Amino acid sequence: MSEEVLTEVDNGVLIVTINRPEAKNAMTKAASEAIAAAMDRLDAEDDLRVGILTGAGGTFCSGMDLKGFLRGESPSVEGRGFGGVVQAPPAKPLIAAVEGYALAGGLELMIACDLVVASSAAKFGIPEAKRGLVAAAGGVMMLPDQIPERIAMELALTGDFIDAARAYELGLINTVTEGSALDGAKELAAKIAANGPLAVRVSKQIIKESRGWPMDERYDRQGKLIAPVFVSEDAREGAAAFAEKRAPNWKGK
Repeated sequence: MSEEVLTEVDNGVLIVTINRPEAKNAMTKAASEAIAAAMDRLDAEDDLRVGILTGAGGTFCSGMDLKGFLRGESPSVEGRGFGGVVQAPPAKPLIAAVEGYALAGGLELMIACDLVVASSAAKFGIPEAKRGLVAAAGGVMMLPDQIPERIAMELALTGDFIDAARAYELGLINTVTEGSALDGAKELAAKIAANGPLAVRVSKQIIKESRGWPMDERYDRQGKLIAPVFVSEDAREGAAAFAEKRAPNWKGK
């Protein structure tokens, strides 16, 4: 895997770090491919329950590497999109741990994640219009799903930044930390990893997909997804652990 992206495993959590601090973690083709490989690993390995995406050197990601753009390089992966994740996030939960700037493609990486923990000094924005570009990696499409349309419009058309307090107020991020965003993300990941992996994965799937379901089909569609969970070994184990007042031993089956 490219040294532009580092990975480590900590108690069932796969931590993926964009490692281009000298370039504010601007996204390259190699970094995108490495992130895509990490997302595949997250979904493939049963011992991995949650992923964290973060950046080295005090910045999350400043967007597309413009030097690569001028050379004709696209920091995308076929079928996965920008950063190897925005068009096809993993089935398992993915948390963004944001220090410093999450701008342009960096913001698009962040909003492709399921949860966001950010430091109080973090800044967010899609300034593409200031460069004659459009936030094409999901920014102009996905932001209105996550914050009010008029605010998304303002961010897209002005290119201005917002701070962590404003992002939290808008519901764009889950938690603001005074200390390390990564430490905060690890705490959140541990809470998720302690739960039944089948239940977590299906809960994420329903939250993501159900907004597009016709109202009269919602419960039928949900039922097909949750039926295997309710007859799983994990469901029986969860009930038994509760009755026996012990921690459950999940198998993901």
